[in-house]
Amino acid sequence: MGKIIIEAKDLVKTYQNGKNRLIVLDNINIQIREKSIISIVGESGAGKSTLLNVLSSLDAFDNGELNIEGNNIKNFSDKQLCSIRNSSIGFIFQFHHLLPDFNVRENILMPTWINKDYEKNKKADELLKDFGLKKISHKYPNEISGGEKQRVAILRSIINDPKVLFADEPSGNLDEKNSLKLIDLFESINTNFGTAIVLTTHNPHIANMGSYKYELKSKTLFER
Repeated sequence: MGKIIIEAKDLVKTYQNGKNRLIVLDNINIQIREKSIISIVGESGAGKSTLLNVLSSLDAFDNGELNIEGNNIKNFSDKQLCSIRNSSIGFIFQFHHLLPDFNVRENILMPTWINKDYEKNKKADELLKDFGLKKISHKYPNEISGGEKQRVAILRSIINDPKVLFADEPSGNLDEKNSLKLIDLFESINTNFGTAIVLTTHNPHIANMGSYKYELKSKTLFER
């Protein structure tokens, strides 16, 4: 078993619903270890996206404890949270959010520009080559397919060498052929870079790739 990168203890997440507080996540406990692949399934509306947002520090939680690389982030400032996300976490959204005015290569490099790290050009070129996107590196998002957009979004999420990659329904807009390619891509990233992957999915093939499998049900996470 690898080192624990992220650990949630009794996490609770609520939202205000009029005069009432709505519990979305209740008593969530999970450990994300280096080099692991974790799949999370659950019905639509179960809170899977919220869970990923909380675990990746994109969204706050109400009670419990969340440790990222040994740091309890409960009282971290926005600046501290941004720093830990930039150094440790990658995120793939259900919708690609590629910037339309930038080409494929520039979209992949965007996180490095935000970090003012201008020495990742070679890595971007290597990723484009290794994952079969070199021939479209000059194209813009509206000129490539849905499967290609997904791969570009994934390469953008790993350009800063995150320790954990979160993926929210990554196959949601893909056909079966591209979903199978996605499995190969995640397994390659996990094997070659040692990146831990946490994903939510309705796709049974992708759900079965996890070394740890969970179901979010009745606001709580259960190991399958």
